[in-house]
Amino acid sequence: MQDLANNLPIYVVVVLVLLWLLRASLRIVKEYERGVIFRLGRVIGAKGPGLFWIIPIVDQMVLVDLRVVTLDVPTQEAITKDNVTVKVNAVCYFRVLDPVAAVVNVSNYLVATQQIAQTTLRSVLGQSELDELLAERDKINHQLQQIIDEQTEPWGVKVSVVEVKDVELPQTMQRAMARQAEAEREKRAKIIHAQGEFQAAQQLAHAAQIMAAQPGAMQLRYLQTLTEISAEHNSTIIFPLPVDLLAGLAHRTTQELETN
Repeated sequence: MQDLANNLPIYVVVVLVLLWLLRASLRIVKEYERGVIFRLGRVIGAKGPGLFWIIPIVDQMVLVDLRVVTLDVPTQEAITKDNVTVKVNAVCYFRVLDPVAAVVNVSNYLVATQQIAQTTLRSVLGQSELDELLAERDKINHQLQQIIDEQTEPWGVKVSVVEVKDVELPQTMQRAMARQAEAEREKRAKIIHAQGEFQAAQQLAHAAQIMAAQPGAMQLRYLQTLTEISAEHNSTIIFPLPVDLLAGLAHRTTQELETN
């Protein structure tokens, strides 16, 4: 009993060391994480999710998040192909497919992906014209996604979507575009008005041909006009005069002039 009491501190130390080793060797990795294990500086693979053991001091583990990361690309100022200064910001969605490559091939894949996105955004803007940037946004987004994905593939990073969020133009360019849009609307309005006049002239010419073929059509049209005028509240007195009578009088007057 005296020996046990004398050796009790040793037992306590041993138990504490065992507990520490147990705690240091036990690892729990979440479903959306992977643990990249280094044994004496060499990669032995990625483990997880769940509970597993590592060798304390000998093994080291680096956690890698496999969820989709939303990366906000800061506003970049660039000059387009047609020499227009613009400020553009974007958003990039990516995730890690190969945890080992994301740890071994690059020191910080988050910072590296952000820098690649910024440089690629400026490069693509410099190769595009302003009209293309404003009208063909899907094409620009697809081009950005392909370029960034190719450059981050060795890091085990998959870029799924790149979207240009906002394009900021100088005030002078905005006013010039407003004047251009106004002139375009005026041009369309004049074209539509001219087309309406042309169609109206065609219909009038067609109506004139029909009336010329039927002598009574002009008289009916004349009577219809009188009906429309009489519907108004006015004091105008109208005497209908047949068109045939006027034609006869005109013919008789012509004959008398020729005789004299």
